[in-house]
Amino acid sequence: MKPLMRAPLVDPFGRAISYLRISVTDRCDFRCVYCMSETMQFLPRKELLTLEELDRIASAFVARGTRKLRLTGGEPLVRRDIMQLFRSLSRHLASGALEELTLTTNGSLLSKYARELADYGVRRINVSLDTLDPDKFREITRRGDLKVVLDGIAAARKAGMRVKINAVALKGVNDDEIEQLMLWSHDLGMDLTLIEVMPMGEIEAGRIDQYLPLSVVRGRLMDKYTLIDDPYRTGGPARYVRVKETGGLVGFITPLTHNFCESCNRVRLTCTGTLYMCLGQEDAADLRAAVRGSKDDAALFRAMDEAIARKPKGHDFVIDRRHSRPAVGRHMSVTGG
Repeated sequence: MKPLMRAPLVDPFGRAISYLRISVTDRCDFRCVYCMSETMQFLPRKELLTLEELDRIASAFVARGTRKLRLTGGEPLVRRDIMQLFRSLSRHLASGALEELTLTTNGSLLSKYARELADYGVRRINVSLDTLDPDKFREITRRGDLKVVLDGIAAARKAGMRVKINAVALKGVNDDEIEQLMLWSHDLGMDLTLIEVMPMGEIEAGRIDQYLPLSVVRGRLMDKYTLIDDPYRTGGPARYVRVKETGGLVGFITPLTHNFCESCNRVRLTCTGTLYMCLGQEDAADLRAAVRGSKDDAALFRAMDEAIARKPKGHDFVIDRRHSRPAVGRHMSVTGG
């Protein structure tokens, strides 16, 4: 029997909130240059929501019309006992209240968990991978092993999960590899989504100069391939084209060159219970207090309503070249990639 559904969450601009991204940890076994500082100070574990509290908030969103849950990090699979949360949330798939339970991962632990994830109803995952060059991969991630990630991708595919590759386009770093990434992904039956650098967190020397407009990338691909606009959507901000010559899809996430906010259906929960209504805004709501203040969900529902009522029309992302300053001070790992 399906759980009792309450009034759906709708923001001031008439957009129904049907997609919740949950950062289950701010920790990661990589230190990707565009996501984290090399000397990250992670949150004390006592500040994190328990797995039971994460489940309670996620379930409250499902009861209010959320149809898609994505677990992110940091790296979600480094969270201790994370499979317990996937197992618990899978009940919403079984009831029909939830359409999709998925995750974004760096792939380092997929070989260990792929089979179990598939058993809990995860049918599709995103793997962040910016290069197929082992040396460049270690340079970007500061510590990752490309072979481990490729083995993880193979394990996920063997377990029956559909894999999509996410790559951040970095000028002077991997802009000469994007075609190769596309051909490799499509040859294995995987789609590729390209992402513009987002001005979040500590901006290190040279990072602003790595910004590569995806309009430029798309133009370069069009010089060699036939790109056909495709209506395929995953619930996220990517807009897709199908490459006639390969049959595969390429998605473009363009927060800077093309604002994707008009149809935003997403909110983001951090591992401490902070709800961000917009990735590119600092306004947030504290759901941890509501969860820990009462065993009844009435206060949690009120906090959710008040938060969604403040969801902005769009983000404020901009590359500030003059001051080398991020548009948003928190690192991407805080709210999830």
